[in-house]
Amino acid sequence: MADDRPEPCPVAADPSPPPPPTPEELVARGVAPVKPAFLRPAPVRDAPSEDGGRASGAVPLEKKSKRQFRRDRKQEQESVLRLCVAVAKSGNVDACKFGASCRFTHDIDAYLAQKPADLEGTCPFTVLGQPCPYGLTCRFSGTHKDNHAPSESHEINTLSKDVQKLLWKTKYKFPRASEQIKHLGLKEVIKIKASALAEDRSADHDNPDVSCELNEMDKLGGEPLDGDSVARAAKKSKIEVVEINKEGAGTHDTKLEPEDPNLVNGLEVPSNIPSSCRVDLVATPHLRERKIIDFREKLYLAPLTTVGNLPFRRLCKTLGADITCGEMAMCTNLMQGQASEWALLRRHSSEDLFGVQICGAFPDTVARTIELVDNECSFDFVDINMGCPIDLVVNKGAGSSLLNKPMRIKSIVQASSAVTKRPLTVKVRTAFFEGRNRADSLVSDIYDWGASAITIHGRSRQQRYSKNADWDYINQCAQKAPDDLHVIGNGDIFSFTDWNRHVSGSSKISTCMIARGALVKPWIFTEIKEQRDWDITSGERLNILKDFTRFGLEHWGSDTKGVETTRHFLLEWLSYTCRYIPVGLLDVVPQQLNWRPPSYCGRDDLETLMASDSAADWVRISELLLGKVPEGFTFAPKHKSNSYDRAENG
Repeated sequence: MADDRPEPCPVAADPSPPPPPTPEELVARGVAPVKPAFLRPAPVRDAPSEDGGRASGAVPLEKKSKRQFRRDRKQEQESVLRLCVAVAKSGNVDACKFGASCRFTHDIDAYLAQKPADLEGTCPFTVLGQPCPYGLTCRFSGTHKDNHAPSESHEINTLSKDVQKLLWKTKYKFPRASEQIKHLGLKEVIKIKASALAEDRSADHDNPDVSCELNEMDKLGGEPLDGDSVARAAKKSKIEVVEINKEGAGTHDTKLEPEDPNLVNGLEVPSNIPSSCRVDLVATPHLRERKIIDFREKLYLAPLTTVGNLPFRRLCKTLGADITCGEMAMCTNLMQGQASEWALLRRHSSEDLFGVQICGAFPDTVARTIELVDNECSFDFVDINMGCPIDLVVNKGAGSSLLNKPMRIKSIVQASSAVTKRPLTVKVRTAFFEGRNRADSLVSDIYDWGASAITIHGRSRQQRYSKNADWDYINQCAQKAPDDLHVIGNGDIFSFTDWNRHVSGSSKISTCMIARGALVKPWIFTEIKEQRDWDITSGERLNILKDFTRFGLEHWGSDTKGVETTRHFLLEWLSYTCRYIPVGLLDVVPQQLNWRPPSYCGRDDLETLMASDSAADWVRISELLLGKVPEGFTFAPKHKSNSYDRAENG
């Protein structure tokens, strides 16, 4: 019987797979053209276990409130014996001057019994031939030698206790800033918190709010004060006068005159000089009287929040950086004597050309802060950040929000330049909103206002770090700038060819500020000076990490707390260095900062580990340098980049 079923259709042969994209096509898509021999499938991350725990090797991230965090930290501190500093240094239980009333333990045997095992290596202070200031608490105490030579610190710009107490009690005087504010026609007013009027407030906490935010009183629940209330509050709380911009005066325009007519903010003024002429006693330093810094073609490491700490800057100096600048410090925090903010101004002796960067919203705040650091710190120039895009800063009227207030910028620069003879520089972005560039309108006048240099980041605040930096616009600004004003470009410098393209003989740009490029590969300074693409090996990169670790232990300490602080900042830095792709693995050289790296393996296991975007692998690298992490250790990058694995970090 014949089969009436239709014959099956012939199966079409599988088409040949599409050819792999060419390096040029990958570059057009923004993907790094890694050689096919090194490509590998993306690793599969372990998912969280069913019981809510984490898979083996993962880095847990538990969200806690600040109150819970402080409670847990207090319990942890109480559960661990903390050895007295004097006893730790000397090894003698009788060395503490407080004796039995000391709140730290003097039981050396009990402390050593619960102290973590020493780390491999040698104490960084012993290497320097100095006695270790951490004594028995040092995690390298087994390598200590008997050395009675005095300990020598290579760091300066520490906040003295006397100055800190004056700042806490608002008794620090700012004669130059006060007179300059008056000279510019700005008013003297008092702004205090409502809580400052409480009768039970202690003297150490009677601090005025030195910031000049327009709506600060509303935020704090305070009421506008009349003249009598201001006088009573000032007398009771011992609060000095704070000047603010006319724009911020509002209804708070009550003046408080000094009791002695011959004293102006603590300065004696001859009685035969008319009061109307007293503001002229402050002589604004002429630009020619200032110290001159030639920024031209110098390698400038940008001030970098969190990662641009002193050990990292010190590392970049060893790799060829010429100019370094401290992390951005907020004016109000410096004025309040916050030790953590003053730590951002620290300077190492190797930083031969060093600047401090501050950020503030109003002329009086910035001018007073510059006078303060000018008196108490050692630096070569001061930079005012008017380009910070962070919401917390912008919402307070500082950072890039000043780009919408050109007259405020003028007042800040004029007031600040008059209180110091050191060069004043300003850092801005192209604009606040994309497509509404404003930096070009500043460069023609900012030199006359008192600035020696202006740094222009080729992005708007709205862009943050998306899209490429607009170097054509930076060049337009440089063409409009006076000959004596240094214009410094910033954005996407990641190789010596990028540097050469923007700093050339035909360009009016004095130099380039290197930011993220230095975070990803700090040896970029060596590449620029030697004019080559350095195919650095994993071993050489590990040596650089070892140098950072050693510098970190010298800076933050070699005890347990210092080791973990060093680990934290090392991990923050590793969240950037993993984006580097070795030169020998690329089809197109040099790497661009905006390329997305595919999943690839290195030429050895260490190079593969360094290329990982997993926080767990960064922790493993830190363990190679600083030993095992403590039990329950967690880490997530502060910058919250997409470069770390979300499955492992919640």
